[in-house]
Amino acid sequence: MQFLVYILAFPILWLISILPFRVFYWFSDFVYFIIYRVVGYRKKTVRENLALTLPHLSNAERKDIEKKFYHHMCDMFLEMIKTMSISPEEMEKRFTVTNIEVLNEYAKKGKSIVLVASHYASWEWLLTINKRMAFRGIGVYKKIANPYFDKLIRRIRSKYDAELVETRKTIPMMAQNQRDGILSLYGLASDQSPKLDRIFHSMKFMGVEVPVHTGAEMLAKKYDLSVVFVKVKKVARGYYEATIIPIADNSKEYENFEITEKYLREVEKQILEAPEYYLWTHKRWKHRIEK
Repeated sequence: MQFLVYILAFPILWLISILPFRVFYWFSDFVYFIIYRVVGYRKKTVRENLALTLPHLSNAERKDIEKKFYHHMCDMFLEMIKTMSISPEEMEKRFTVTNIEVLNEYAKKGKSIVLVASHYASWEWLLTINKRMAFRGIGVYKKIANPYFDKLIRRIRSKYDAELVETRKTIPMMAQNQRDGILSLYGLASDQSPKLDRIFHSMKFMGVEVPVHTGAEMLAKKYDLSVVFVKVKKVARGYYEATIIPIADNSKEYENFEITEKYLREVEKQILEAPEYYLWTHKRWKHRIEK
């Protein structure tokens, strides 16, 4: 059944991916109409999240953010499909890095890195920076249930020298790379809600006390890795700009959870600058702690 779903879906995905960009975004506008106007996909969750985290805005202002978010969400998920056929040269024009030299300075020092990102703007196209840096680029991800789609995702990433590792295999890979002296950059998006059996710390995120992921900090301290945050900005439709922000050069010198809190403060600033580009459909604040 999984293979049947794959062979039926793949031609459709491929046809979407090869659409000229103008037609591609017309199609995205149509998908927006279906998702937002007809289906109303997770509207309740989005509205609850916006009201909870942006109480200083009026209902009209939050409604405007809501509409812009759904437009962007449709663009972003279709852009993931576009990655199937887009050339590396075109991708470099559409996803730029303002200060890639920051990463390469760490490489000169012989320091591997944990790069923490957020579910903001375009975390999918972020993996294309691998061709521009002197590291083995590894994205930590949750394996897709359908093995055929999982293999497709891995193949797409390989165009940009990006390697994927399942969450459960991250620690053994880090240990092996350290033993072999392989300079590596490990990319993690750590801004979503952790599993209840993996809660070690809570803090205010967007004004609400919630459990937070601490795995990136734990790994950085365990293997003496530097930590950087990548701030992604949407500069125009189909165009993004990333900036590397150092968080901790020597992670072992920081108090427990200090790195996590520094990272999430950067995420907050990013969201508040343009909230329409954050992934509001997830129930990020479902385990909020009332005090």
